[in-house]
Amino acid sequence: MIRPKAIDVEPRSDYCLLVTFSNNEKRIFDVNPYLDFKPYSELKNLTLFNTVKPAGLSVEWLHGQDICPDELYYNSKPEIK
Repeated sequence: MIRPKAIDVEPRSDYCLLVTFSNNEKRIFDVNPYLDFKPYSELKNLTLFNTVKPAGLSVEWLHGQDICPDELYYNSKPEIK
């Protein structure tokens, strides 16, 4: 299966991302495990965390932090409504 592309991302106050992929799936990715590691530690600041945007196949923050596209998709969970 070819991994879909991230086409939209919505940051949440719990340091999770709601990511919409090109196959119309909405999935939740938890960034919390990354926050204790550089360069992600500055994302504990919600203002910086909220700068996330789609970039290429994945997402990216203001200062260049990103998540591997495979990790973003395969380690996220389907949104439960």
